[in-house]
Amino acid sequence: MGYLVYGPGNEYEIDDRVLAHLKIAIVAKLRLQESFLVNWTVTPEHGSGRISLWMSPGIPLQFRFSGSKPPELNRVWLDAMARSSHGIRGMVVMSEEEAQAYLDAAGAPSAM
Repeated sequence: MGYLVYGPGNEYEIDDRVLAHLKIAIVAKLRLQESFLVNWTVTPEHGSGRISLWMSPGIPLQFRFSGSKPPELNRVWLDAMARSSHGIRGMVVMSEEEAQAYLDAAGAPSAM
């Protein structure tokens, strides 16, 4: 498990593979100086609920991974998260399995 460190030290524990994909999707938008929401659901074993973070180029952000080897990236997953950022809810952190279903529902062509 890795950590998304947001602002002045707020840490959110996230699986390394999910975090690697989230990093690419977030950085792509911040490079364009875009601000947006990132949203995810908290599992019951971590207290339940939802988290929404306002991402802006001026807010300090770190991606801290527990593993030393970067995972292979899934283009469909990256595309689904990037496309979700344009919706009213902002970027939705989804599972790898949910990515293709999201793109199908959005009528988007597969990234593969």
